[in-house]
Amino acid sequence: MHCPFCSANDTKVIDSRLVADGHQVRRRRSCNVCSERFTTFETAELVMPRIIKHDGTRQPFDEDKLRNGIQRAVEKRPVSTEQIENSVSKIKSSLRATGEREVDSSMVGNLVMDQLKELDKVAYIRFASVYRAFEDVSQFGEAIASLEKM
Repeated sequence: MHCPFCSANDTKVIDSRLVADGHQVRRRRSCNVCSERFTTFETAELVMPRIIKHDGTRQPFDEDKLRNGIQRAVEKRPVSTEQIENSVSKIKSSLRATGEREVDSSMVGNLVMDQLKELDKVAYIRFASVYRAFEDVSQFGEAIASLEKM
């Protein structure tokens, strides 16, 4: 690590602590040349796969878009922010676990539906009706029937 004060590359770590619920390491450093102290933060850089849309275009994974979709589905339902964040984390972990550089958007949609099915069945039906573009009441009935089999 280069010293931000004198640009020397000879620094030492004085103290390390976990922060942000263990997702980040805070390091207190000292420059061996100018003796100035400074703090750095270290986080793991996890590469998410690119998303292949239905029309064939590719775009980077957008965590905010995922979170917003789930939030819209659970709006006015008894689902906490913590539960939403846990679902987002599980979906991201599942996507990384594929080991693929690109995944179909349908895979992401199915992962979201699996999470919503566990969180709130009404939210699941809401999301499924938009995601699968239900055109009539019978499709709603089929989705509800599949929930009742669980």
